[in-house]
Amino acid sequence: MERNRPLDQGTSNRNELFQQLDEDFVFKLASSEKDRQRVYRLRYKVYCQEIGYNPPYNDNSALELDIYDENALHCMLEHRKSGIVAGCFRLVLPAPEAMNSAIRLPLQEYGGRSLTHTTLHPDLLPFHEICEISRFATAREFRNRPINNETLDEGSITYEFSPEERRVFPLLTIVLFLATHALVDLVERRHIFAMMASRLPRLLAMSGFRFTRIGEAIELHGKRNAFYIDNHGAQRDMNRELVEPYLRVRKQLAPQLSRALSDRSLINLVQPS
Repeated sequence: MERNRPLDQGTSNRNELFQQLDEDFVFKLASSEKDRQRVYRLRYKVYCQEIGYNPPYNDNSALELDIYDENALHCMLEHRKSGIVAGCFRLVLPAPEAMNSAIRLPLQEYGGRSLTHTTLHPDLLPFHEICEISRFATAREFRNRPINNETLDEGSITYEFSPEERRVFPLLTIVLFLATHALVDLVERRHIFAMMASRLPRLLAMSGFRFTRIGEAIELHGKRNAFYIDNHGAQRDMNRELVEPYLRVRKQLAPQLSRALSDRSLINLVQPS
């Protein structure tokens, strides 16, 4: 079966690399305002200074956030030794008041009529089972090569990564996506939507995550398409080499989510009445 194919990394020691990644990095739910600002700061660097979502300013303390952040769980991947946020994403859950709204998820606002799939549409699926992954970002310091036109300076980075540390960097995109699926599972959602450039779904398909395109391409700081994946199928079809890393990520996030649910507003979002 396809899920038994090895990851296309060209090495025979992937288990060792994932174990090193566990030692070097930790997943954190950004449940405090301080941690959320760290996430918003990384998003500003990637989405504003690099991709151009909003006019960038020469200010590394600036933040990128929008109205959907209030209805989202924010997750970050932190490099343990340096404390640098290596990556982040948010899981947007439709607010209870959006049940009867025409816009339940961000991609409905941005995608609009481009969402043409006859069955895989947020309006056609159970309200309490849909969610959207967005603001997926990896810090420039943890990429093999930059994306688009880099405008960042490196003055704020004081930690020098060793070659041993750098060898796990190519796995960060995959492990971040493992975290998205783990978090979706923990909040008991099934239907995942995302607005992505076509390159990323092709990359993820190599690891068994097969997204379905559900609409026409739109211009959103480059060509973007709306995509869908069934989280049950994603967990079933992921390459076998990812199962153990996935379970370890889920084990990291589960107790953090339980603690975060002490916030009554979060309970209403994750477990609406």
